[in-house]
Amino acid sequence: MAIISTETHIAATQDKPVRFQEYGVGIFIGLNTKSALKKAIKKGLLYIDAKKASTATYIYGLETITYNKPKEDLSKKRLVLDLEVIYQDNYLALINKPAGILVSGNSFKTIDNALEQNITKSNLPDATKPRPVHRLDYPTTGLLLVGKTSASILALNKLFQNKEITKTYFAITIGSMPKEGEINTNVDNKKAASIYRVLESVPSKKYEYLNLVKLFPKTGRKHQLRNHLASIGNPILGDAEYGIEGKIVKGKGLYLHAYSLTFIHPFTNEKMNVIKDLPAKYGKIFCSLL
Repeated sequence: MAIISTETHIAATQDKPVRFQEYGVGIFIGLNTKSALKKAIKKGLLYIDAKKASTATYIYGLETITYNKPKEDLSKKRLVLDLEVIYQDNYLALINKPAGILVSGNSFKTIDNALEQNITKSNLPDATKPRPVHRLDYPTTGLLLVGKTSASILALNKLFQNKEITKTYFAITIGSMPKEGEINTNVDNKKAASIYRVLESVPSKKYEYLNLVKLFPKTGRKHQLRNHLASIGNPILGDAEYGIEGKIVKGKGLYLHAYSLTFIHPFTNEKMNVIKDLPAKYGKIFCSLL
């Protein structure tokens, strides 16, 4: 493997020792996820105080961490996909994720692979390839938060871990349901909590009622909102995985939208409250949205 450059990082002093697999995410350009970090460790590209790094190595502070950066494969295909950028600055961006595309993963067609061509590169010293810092399901639309520098990716990840980012979703559910409530059933054997509020209901021959629901997830489990709404007998319209057999609308997609993100900007200290209005298909069911 050809080495193009060597980069060095002096570890910050830690209140408590932290594993390198946690500390090392985002300290070097190109190593912005645990997966990327682990791959670099496995390839022997990372050293801590001149010794090969491992995921289990503890960082106490002041260690010299070295990254032997491999030469980039410029022959790699680039994904051409236009994305709507809602907001961006030198540190972060928010984009509108379309339905029917993965945020990241092994597929070529992902939001992750399309970000570089859609987002202006930061001019800060630790600028890196823009990376999503959370996930939305394949069929879900709406706001996705992206980091543009190594420090920003680390800071935004910490905001999510500390539950300092408030997320609001909208969905259309089927069936008669209470006007509001909280669902606390486990998801994947982990505690999960979601608050919901029904804003409007319209009668439906096929579904009894269709409900415009505002959702406030208090935790961030995989498929949490879809799972929770299905658990009370009110699955989301168009949900092929959690829907009721015989009542799954086809060809319209999932009616779940990440509507807003509220947080304190980790570098400017500005209160961010970014929204993305619902797709037009919601207005075809609820005229009040037009």
